[in-house]
Amino acid sequence: MNEERVGQFGDGVDRRGFLKCMAWAGTGVVWSMGSGGILTSRAFGGEPAATTESAREAFSFVQISDSHIGFNKPVNADVTGTLKLTIDRINAMKKRPEMILHTGDLTHLSKPAEFDTVQQLLRGAGAGETFYVPGEHDVFGDDGKLYRERFAARGGAGANANPWYSFDLKGVHFVGLVNVMNLQQNGLGKLGDDQLEWLKKDLADRTSSTPIVVFAHVPLWSIYPQWGWGTQDSERALAYLKRFGCVTVLNGHIHQVLQKVEGNITFHTARSTAFPQPEPGKADSPGPLKNVPADMLKKMLGLTTVNYAENAGALAIVDATLE
Repeated sequence: MNEERVGQFGDGVDRRGFLKCMAWAGTGVVWSMGSGGILTSRAFGGEPAATTESAREAFSFVQISDSHIGFNKPVNADVTGTLKLTIDRINAMKKRPEMILHTGDLTHLSKPAEFDTVQQLLRGAGAGETFYVPGEHDVFGDDGKLYRERFAARGGAGANANPWYSFDLKGVHFVGLVNVMNLQQNGLGKLGDDQLEWLKKDLADRTSSTPIVVFAHVPLWSIYPQWGWGTQDSERALAYLKRFGCVTVLNGHIHQVLQKVEGNITFHTARSTAFPQPEPGKADSPGPLKNVPADMLKKMLGLTTVNYAENAGALAIVDATLE
């Protein structure tokens, strides 16, 4: 599999992406997606291109990830503060985002007070509804019971609800997948047969021209299996997505920007709002980076903003942070 990585690990542009659905990696970037599923980008906080009848912005949404509310170690003793800063950046946008996607690890220890803090803070974001998928830190200890009670209503009510779900927004089909309920060897994610069968049925009635956005916590492409940075049974899910003209897969978990375009599918992992992790294989194990200077922390945290637009334009690689 041919992988091209950009963002934190380089500043090259994936040239294939100019001809495909998307080719940028970065946080704090406004994505523009056309009705045919074509994504363009501009720097977060930058002015949108002039609109025309054939190129106009339809809606925007924001991805945030890995808030880890409850974390308190020297690298960032105020994760609530950096989540607030992220929300301030969202509220400062000139065009209000339609919604927020949170791709997991809302909390650090899945405690009720931590979930309360996340909910209360995100109610202050001027970005419409917030959609969640859990990270492993949101479900350990009680098999996700508390998470399901609070956030899984779209998959069915209460603690027995399926936490995966889908919805449509202005011609785009969004699918929230859960791959942290049964972590495998080395912490690899797993979707499981029930969810995969549900996904197959969910996509069956969609036309191949429907733009698809999938969001989950653990990446659906194999980044570094030794650290659990991948999903064991993701190939089945990706097989169901191959017939669509353009698919974007958004993940968190690894706390850094990596991107790959493979055929019609673009994979993007986002930075954390809490703390950075090491580059794949460049430490003994994953986990919070140590000895990060205080004046560098905000440069290593971020968010992603996505605009759905009528027409594609020049694509760019942009990496904006909370600094």
